[in-house]
Amino acid sequence: MNVPFDGVGSADPESPTTAESTAHDETPDQAPAVKKIVVVNAGTGEPSSTGMLADRTVARVLTLADKRGVAVEARTINLRNIASDIMVAITTQHVSPDLQQASDLMRDADGIIAATPIYKAGASGLFTAFFQVLDNDLLIGTPVVLGATAGSARHSLVVDDQLRGLFSYLRTITVPTSLVSSPDDYNTGDFGKRVDRAATELLALIEAGFRETVRGDSWNSYQHSFGSAGGSEFGIDFDSDLMRMATGGK
Repeated sequence: MNVPFDGVGSADPESPTTAESTAHDETPDQAPAVKKIVVVNAGTGEPSSTGMLADRTVARVLTLADKRGVAVEARTINLRNIASDIMVAITTQHVSPDLQQASDLMRDADGIIAATPIYKAGASGLFTAFFQVLDNDLLIGTPVVLGATAGSARHSLVVDDQLRGLFSYLRTITVPTSLVSSPDDYNTGDFGKRVDRAATELLALIEAGFRETVRGDSWNSYQHSFGSAGGSEFGIDFDSDLMRMATGGK
């Protein structure tokens, strides 16, 4: 899915807007930029405990943003709706319009909440496959909250042991607090405090402009492979006369 990291605008999501908060003190001359959060839900049920965890986390982020006067909108990608498209992309390299739309949302996200169920001491294959088909440079510098749901507390280390490595490879910045919930955690005060902490960490990174700073000041310092960001990784102008001549075009 070779698309520039700085493409204009976001694609409309497959699912409707999850929530939106706007600043109270907007002026006609200078409205604050709306920050975009994308929720990646790998739950397969409707409803699912994974989706409930993701919704709870994004709701807390939006509440904190509203209190701090930060304009934020959130959108959700339900991976079960594009599961077949992800598998086709892995096996044939063909990217469907729906999968491209999801990729565009991820490209433009100022922050991500990624939640997966845990199966047999590992993250969902659907979850990992989705991130494996994304271009390597798509998420550089993007703040991420990692969340997972499990049947018991025995799986509490899966996020830190397995998922942080994947997101480090994608060169995201994962917040220090990970969220792993089992059925016993849903109504406990301690888990609610962890959700508050993770939401605060994500919002702090978004407010500080971490992603924009990294991409603006350090983009050329990262190792890029050709095509990993649609050619923009090297600043190549494919519409120049020289490039058209090199490819036999006019």
